[in-house]
Amino acid sequence: MRKALLKIIDFFYPLASKWLSIATFRYLATGGTTACLSIVGYFIIYNYILQQQDIKLGKYLITAHTLSLIINSVLTFLTGFVLNKYLVFTTSTLKGRIQLFRYGTIFTINILLNFAFLKILVEGLHFYPSIANAIITIVLGLFSYFSQKYFSFKIKKTSSR
Repeated sequence: MRKALLKIIDFFYPLASKWLSIATFRYLATGGTTACLSIVGYFIIYNYILQQQDIKLGKYLITAHTLSLIINSVLTFLTGFVLNKYLVFTTSTLKGRIQLFRYGTIFTINILLNFAFLKILVEGLHFYPSIANAIITIVLGLFSYFSQKYFSFKIKKTSSR
């Protein structure tokens, strides 16, 4: 499966090879795929599963756009980690559990930022939730790339003596 996916991604690499390294191109391809799935998933959850209806749990109210973010995040966490670990950052020298923990840390920061920006854009600036989510996804994608490359899946430098 890994080889087949890399073959598909790498087929398009010559178009961008003058500007991007293969790892960056693979990140854009897999990250773009994950982001698209996230945007579509959010739209489906918000509009068709939750039908834009807020949920009341006891005395607490969870808005439909917030619950959509929570449900969608669970789905994209695993997809994103697997794609990054096995297709993009394959040369990382960190152990898998360390990668997963670090990836989870960055993912959690992204969720908190996503939540805050979603509140500001939807409730403060009255953006349509799916449009706001798409904008936020693009902005946080840039943050994620550098965080994953230099933190979650970094390559340990070996001392040469």
